[in-house]
Amino acid sequence: MLSPVRKGEELNEKNILAFLVENQLVSSLHAEIDIQQFSNGYSNLTYLLRVEDKEYVLRSPPKGAVKRGHDMEREFKVLSALKPAFGSVPEAYVYTDDLEITGSPFYIMERIEGIILTTDECVDRKLAKKDFEPISREWLSLFVDLHQMDYELIGLADLGKPEGYVERQVLNWGKQYLKAATMDIPEAHKLMRWMEDKQPKEYAHALIHNDYKYDNVVFADDGWSSIKAVLDWEMCTIGDPLMDLGTSMAYWVMASDGPAAHIIPSATSLEGNPTREELLHNYSLLSGNDVKHEVFYYAYGLFKIAVIVQQIFFRYKNGLTSNKKFANLDRACALFCKMAWTAVEKNRIQNYM
Repeated sequence: MLSPVRKGEELNEKNILAFLVENQLVSSLHAEIDIQQFSNGYSNLTYLLRVEDKEYVLRSPPKGAVKRGHDMEREFKVLSALKPAFGSVPEAYVYTDDLEITGSPFYIMERIEGIILTTDECVDRKLAKKDFEPISREWLSLFVDLHQMDYELIGLADLGKPEGYVERQVLNWGKQYLKAATMDIPEAHKLMRWMEDKQPKEYAHALIHNDYKYDNVVFADDGWSSIKAVLDWEMCTIGDPLMDLGTSMAYWVMASDGPAAHIIPSATSLEGNPTREELLHNYSLLSGNDVKHEVFYYAYGLFKIAVIVQQIFFRYKNGLTSNKKFANLDRACALFCKMAWTAVEKNRIQNYM
């Protein structure tokens, strides 16, 4: 969804235009430029630039965010490597870390036209139960394709350190939670201790997206047989593909999850979608890999999302963003932590609430 640029997140239009001309994306310094902001995201700032009958997308980190998880150069590198090999990504044109232009590093990429399945989009389109079978199948198939990419062959072997990946993730997300905490959530501390004790010691290595969900893919049309692009590659790395699956399962909100389906709505809660257990089974069939430790991976995914929304709330509370939709994310953090701990206690990935 497009909206006017939020106060405090404006771009210097003159500087942007000069940058586009310098990099031969537009021809005239005197062209009129219209800048709007995509408002449905929770992480990096994403803008639409309309100029000379062209449309570009600009991505930059939110104010007050640490570089970890908001590394524009890293995201640009991933898109550049994946475009010829994987295909289903936007074309990335140019990156800069010149802070004189906007105050933050950013890159410019193509705008992808298509269908992004937010809950509102599904309701507006009146999608039927039968529509979600091809939607979920295509979504999952591309996910498995990504995990089976030869990351060394496409030049991304240096993107991450797969050895010790799970241990580092458990440690780092715990540290980030403690740094951004604004209330005491007992379940968060229980989760951190449990994940340290229960983490898998052996796992596969793959190229992983780390934020793969319905509203981060763009379907070509309502035939649901083709995904034009996967978006938001800021956390892409080399690691355990089941950590990636765990995050996706955590985002795979079901109607039976109760309050979670309302706090951060997801089209996965609509009738016709696979359950999380079915999603796990289908992933195993498509990938040829037996998925073990599913409760660990699911609980990890919930905790990771809890930390992400807590970090966003921390920036909101400290006046680094004025976006009102962030005002209650501390409660979302608490909910996700409680969900994760309940899943652990009941040893289930669904129907535990």
